[in-house]
Formats: sequence, C-alpha cells, structure tokens
Amino acid sequence: MGKTIRDESTASAYWAAVNTFCPLSDIHVIADAPVGCYNLVGVAVMDYTDAIPYLENFTPTSLTEKEIASSGTTEVVRDTIEKLRGNGRQLILVSSAESEMIGSDHEHMLQMHFPEVRFFPSDSLGENEWQGRDRALLWLHSQFDDAKPAIIEPGTVSIIGPTYGCFNSPSDLAELKRLIAGTGGRLQHVFPFESSLRDISDLKNSDVIIVMYREFGLALAEALQRPVLYAPMGLDDTATFIMELGRHIQKEQQAAAFLLEEKRTILRPLWDLWRGPQAEWFPTVRFGVAAARTYAEGLERFLGREMGMQCMFSLDSAVADNTSLRQEIAANQPQFFFGRIIDKIYLAELDAKTRFIPAGFPGPIVRRALGTPFMGHSGAVYILQEIINALYDMLFNFLPINRVAASGEAPAPEIPWSPEAGELLDRIVAKAPFISQISLGRELRKKAEALAAKQGKETVTPDIIQLLH
Repeated sequence: MGKTIRDESTASAYWAAVNTFCPLSDIHVIADAPVGCYNLVGVAVMDYTDAIPYLENFTPTSLTEKEIASSGTTEVVRDTIEKLRGNGRQLILVSSAESEMIGSDHEHMLQMHFPEVRFFPSDSLGENEWQGRDRALLWLHSQFDDAKPAIIEPGTVSIIGPTYGCFNSPSDLAELKRLIAGTGGRLQHVFPFESSLRDISDLKNSDVIIVMYREFGLALAEALQRPVLYAPMGLDDTATFIMELGRHIQKEQQAAAFLLEEKRTILRPLWDLWRGPQAEWFPTVRFGVAAARTYAEGLERFLGREMGMQCMFSLDSAVADNTSLRQEIAANQPQFFFGRIIDKIYLAELDAKTRFIPAGFPGPIVRRALGTPFMGHSGAVYILQEIINALYDMLFNFLPINRVAASGEAPAPEIPWSPEAGELLDRIVAKAPFISQISLGRELRKKAEALAAKQGKETVTPDIIQLLH
C-alpha cells in the first residue's frame, strides 16, 4: 500500500495554473471544471484568506454528471469559448482533475475550430502547486515569447514568481522592490503579478532576473539565459544579494553605499535589540518551521545560524511527513512554531505551550499590508520584533497576579507531594519551551493539588499527574 498522507499541505497543479495565469491582465482563463469549482478560488476558500482576490477573468465550463459520465466535455467547452470570444483577452483553457480523469484533451478541437485559444493540461492529479506553477510559467514563455534575440537593457531587473495564493507576497515583494531600487536597479517587470502577455517577450532583455521563491520560477529564469539571483532572507543573505546585484548591473559603489546606509537605518532596531537584555533569551529559544521551502530555509538560516536560536526542525511543507511532525511536537515542544493552520491544530490537540506564528498557507491569515515582510533586512527586523514581543507577552504569565476567586470558592489547599510525583512533574515541565516552564510548572502544581484534595488524598502522587497530562 502507498503511504497515507495526513493533512495535505499543498494545492494541486490545477489551482497552480489558475493562480499563475489569472494575474496577467490580458488573459481570460477557462477552466474545464465542475459546477462550483470557480467559487473556491474566486472567494479564496482554498487558503481561507484574502491572498486570492476575486477573479473576474476566470470562467468554468461548469461540468455536470452528464458530461463527466457520458457525453464528455467538448460541447460545453465550445459553448463557453463562443461566449467569451471577442472580449479582447487571450483565452487559455485549463484542464481540471475531473476533466483529466475522463480523458478530455482539447488540442485537436481547438486547432480545428478555435486556433487562437491555447490549451494547458494542468496535470492536476500528478503535480502539486509548486510544480504546477513552475511548469505554467515556462509554458507561458514557450507559447508567447517572440523568439527574437535578446537586446539587453543595462541596469534592468525583472522579478519572477509572485502569483496569487503565495504567503505574504505583497509585503515581501515590496521589500524586494526596495532593495532593487536602493542598489541602483531599474525594475522592468514583476511576472506575472504586475504583467501582461506583451511583457513575456521583454523578460529576456532584462539585465538580471530575480526568482522570488525557491519553490518555483527557476525553470523560466534559466530559459531566459540571464544572470539569476534569489530573493534573500536574513542578514548575510541580504547583504550578499545587494552586492551581487550591484556587480551584475555595474553599480557596485552604489550597492556598497546602500548596504552601509541599511545598517545605519533599517537594521538599527536589530542592533538595539541585540544589545538589550532580551538578547540573553536568544540562545534559550527553541523554534520549529513547517512552511514552503523559501521560508523554511530562510527562517532556519536567520534565526538559527545568525541569531543563535535553537532550530529543532525546519521542514519544507511540500514534502513534510505531517504524522511525524505531530509526533515531534508531542515529544519536544518548540517555543515558537512558524507554520500553517494544520500545525496550529496539532498544537491545540496537544495543548502545547508553543507560540504559533503564521508562515504559510493554508491558513486563516490576512497578509495584504506591506509592513509584514519576512524577506530582506526589513523582514529580519519584523521577525525578530515579533519574537521579542511574544517573549514579553509570555513573561506576563509570571506576574504574581491576585485573581479574584469565584463567589464561595474555598482557597486551594496545600498538599504535600511524593518524591515520585515531583520527579514526574519535573520531567513534564522540562519538555516545555524554556521560558514557559515556570508558568507550566506552577499551573500543573495547582491543578494536581486541587485534584488530590477533591479525591480526598493527603499526598499528590504520580497517578494524579498522569490524569492531568
């Protein structure tokens, strides 16, 4: 038997195609898909967020049982195309899992009746969303590039990667644009997020190509045969990015000056936090990550290698074994978990004392503001700020607050502990994040003593602790 996948982390290549094509302003996507499929992407239920806007350039064929079971999808595809012809946009027909299962292949029909319409087989059943986006981007280039020799425009930079449904893309894109401008580059295209089909042929004329995500986009970048850089995360990575970009566009002096100014301004809060008392906590912080490869590797590099925190695990969510991940959390709780909604559910199921920070989809999180980057220098400051604020919030639990007891409630009795119960409590508390251990130990101790009193016992014994944990 094949491996059972718990809580699938990525969408299919069908959604990847829709999220890649629809940002292009002069494309209209026809999905050979069942009734209701368009609602998922149209109202962003897929990611439970507003990361995907309403798609006015998306139309399903609205397959029913009749087409799937007997007649096939050719007729409804032809009717849909007839309704949309002449709208001034390039029509692209995309297959879905349902149309692929019944063997719908519209290449011949389109060549005979609608030669201007292109067909993209999404391979919805065979590829995940990152593989699908990568292939969709390369396919756009193969279909719509003018095949003319490149005429390089010195100093120009194009970004490949921002598509609908990518976590935190508005903020990270804004930070990437800021770094390019500061280094002296002239932004030519953001493909496909801020582009049209007309821009595809111009991509190869860029001096440098920046691939925003490590999950996809490299195939297209390599096809353009231009120097390629990845969008950076963390301090060293960003400094290297600035200097490398400056070298490629022959703005090395401006890049060096910009990097020096970054240290004086954008990175100043990081330096202040490093010199402050909260820096004493950094070596005690244990964190875990389950996110897309870009964020998993970037957070491990920045927080673990550069800030000296303890990275317990950093998993690419596209290939992570979620069953093993849940077991890892149960055995060793990180203090911070950067992840998806499924990871937050695991933490809740285990009653973990872990602070969850969203770092990927799917998840009920809004990331449309430009002030929450993970990438670049601004991202380094933002992430560290979030962690330190959370640490201060955790410290609030240590305050000796005199809570008002409920009316008629008797004060909890003080009951002695057996040595075995004390040892068990210590072992349980030791598994919790370091800064949470005091509050967890105090909470378990109070609950154990109250339960022992309720049961009429004169001593807290290990069986009492086991009932609570």
